[in-house]
Amino acid sequence: MELRIAICILVLLCAPALQADEPAPAAAAAVVAGPKPKEVPHPGDEAIDEAIHRGIEFLLADQNSDGSWGTAERTKDLNIYAPVPGAHEGFRAAVTAMCVMALIETADGRGVVDEEKVEHAIDRGETWLFEHLGKVRRATPDAIYNVWAHGYGIQALVRMLARRPDDEPRRRQIGELIATQYDMLTRYESVDGGWGYYDFRSGSQRPGSSSTSFVNATMLVAFHEAKQAGYPPPEKLVERAVASLERQKKPDHSYVYGEYLKMQPMHPVNRPGGSLGRSQACNLALKLWGDEQITNEVLNAWLDRLFARNLWLDIGRKRPIPHESWFMVAGYFFYYGHYYAALCIEQLSPGERPRHQAQLATILLKLQEKDGSWWDYPLYNYHQQYGTAFVLMSLKRCRTAAD
Repeated sequence: MELRIAICILVLLCAPALQADEPAPAAAAAVVAGPKPKEVPHPGDEAIDEAIHRGIEFLLADQNSDGSWGTAERTKDLNIYAPVPGAHEGFRAAVTAMCVMALIETADGRGVVDEEKVEHAIDRGETWLFEHLGKVRRATPDAIYNVWAHGYGIQALVRMLARRPDDEPRRRQIGELIATQYDMLTRYESVDGGWGYYDFRSGSQRPGSSSTSFVNATMLVAFHEAKQAGYPPPEKLVERAVASLERQKKPDHSYVYGEYLKMQPMHPVNRPGGSLGRSQACNLALKLWGDEQITNEVLNAWLDRLFARNLWLDIGRKRPIPHESWFMVAGYFFYYGHYYAALCIEQLSPGERPRHQAQLATILLKLQEKDGSWWDYPLYNYHQQYGTAFVLMSLKRCRTAAD
């Protein structure tokens, strides 16, 4: 196991020189002049609704008997480091939160899915989260996968608030759980500010490892949603995470992988091709928390880059070894990046959205599996669940007609 971890670190730190990257923009202004995708027609809301229906059916059929989603099964020799049981408790809680989010967002009466079955599945998922989310902790001193459960748990709880707004005891319970997630994220905050998901430096009570740009972005987006719902996060926690993410931002709005690589800005994983699955989340997070440099022009440019250079992410999709693809792209950034692209599209004016919605829907519709799921990286038995959840929430935002 130690050898596998060492190999992963060595690959990330000692990658070969970049192959065939586009020239990096010399200044921030150059971001506007990035690559443009060829225009595509919108596939139509009917095709989107049909795909969403099939994805929902997959989640309904895949839900565990206890109401959760995901298991530690379907193992293989190349599984990422995930010490039991804590790592899998974090994975399952995160994936369950994402599936609850996706079902709540798409339970809008469109399509032919049995609404009663969907509501029942959401209720079961919520019951599981109420019981288990507050118990998720760091697995071992070096594995901090629980941060994903806290971040996506907050987003799920925010959506749960709107389901029964007049149920005051339920609202109090949700508010207490949101506060618990803030507490956990304060405990596991990196000494740099923000969060990572490993601590191979010291294994200290407060993680001594560097924060990573995309984890910071994930948490900051969740924090903003909770703040909008009336549950603001601790100010100092936000300030430190924003400062860390700002330190990881390059002039062209690509982002370094983590603070430990900020002195190697031209490392392959830090180049625009390597940042392709991170920049949308990072730009969105900074924009939500007041960075005036993240204009709509920047969001449009990086959406265009995502669609024009989508093959850089797609080449890494379904590869079993993290960071083995060009620009050290890992497969699990594929649907992650497209989900946050969908959230970026929401930030644009109505007139700016349609061309991006058409691009995003076209990419995602053609990748749906025969069983109705989507997946990008073989991760025990969590990948179809998180991939499907990401895509359902992305496709919902590609509809041309208002919900």
